[in-house]
Amino acid sequence: MTRLHRIAQQIPPLDEAAAERARRHLDSLTKPPGSLGRLEELAIRLAAMTGQMAPPVSPATVLVVAGDHGVTAEGVSAYPAEVTPQMVLNFLRGGAAINALARVSGARVRVVDAGMAVDLEHPDLTVCKVRRGTGNICREPAMTREETEAALCHGIELADEEAGRGTRVIALGEMGIGNTTPSAALLAFFSGRPPETVVGRGTGLDERGLQRKADAVRRALALHKPDPSDPVGVLAALGGLEIATLAGVVLGAAARRIPVVVDGFITTAAAIVAVRIAPAAVNYLIASHRSAEPGHALMLEMLGLRPLLELDLRLGEGTGAALALPLLEAAHRVMTEMATFE
Repeated sequence: MTRLHRIAQQIPPLDEAAAERARRHLDSLTKPPGSLGRLEELAIRLAAMTGQMAPPVSPATVLVVAGDHGVTAEGVSAYPAEVTPQMVLNFLRGGAAINALARVSGARVRVVDAGMAVDLEHPDLTVCKVRRGTGNICREPAMTREETEAALCHGIELADEEAGRGTRVIALGEMGIGNTTPSAALLAFFSGRPPETVVGRGTGLDERGLQRKADAVRRALALHKPDPSDPVGVLAALGGLEIATLAGVVLGAAARRIPVVVDGFITTAAAIVAVRIAPAAVNYLIASHRSAEPGHALMLEMLGLRPLLELDLRLGEGTGAALALPLLEAAHRVMTEMATFE
């Protein structure tokens, strides 16, 4: 049995007893029952995930995982692939949107190179590169199966490392020019929807670029025809190195009862793959927001997740996930700082 399958089997069920204790405690607080609405639902879900009635949600880490994509050769992005390492350096210098928004809640930003086309040297960059960028999915598989499993295992290891340093919540972020195309391909395949209904403008494509993107997804699906019962094989054919690594993070975090806050279109594609590998992983996911990308609502529906926010975000990086972290803290404070009627 591979490590991947072992981790998938180790994901525990939700702790319904802890959820019931949280529910009873909320009903005893100095407020009408249920009057804090979805904040109470969030507190109960966190209890069920962690097995604690009022689990702390700090410290939190935003894992921003980067990778490059061969499919950019098909003209599917408004930006060149060279922007990926430029943005990674921006993350490391603290000057990106994710850095600013993570500072709002005091979350740590950890930047990971899972498969950029270039090698960067920086003391704060975590490197777990399987290869330098994926293959062009319109012409070849994104990765070999071995590379895909290696990236998934790197993600599991990242979750293990975060658990070891006391991280209570992991928020998912990503960076990779062109990565909405493999994410759309994964969505089209798993949902059975036509490519033109699930692709979006990504970083700002015009109408012709949007047509090229839908065509690229259509060609990739026609070329590979992966087996729907083999999610690792689907990921190898159509996915990306950062997507695979993030899917591994979901699996590793779920096995350790660590809540995972999902960001937008790309990280939710990774979550779908993780749940296809291990269905129990869905119990540890929190949807931060609904992206402006047209396929994101379908992704959340497939996972049965209701987003906490709707701000028309489409940046990625983990920005929506970072914005949701204060709501988790608010749910914790309600549980620990409000008086009871008794």
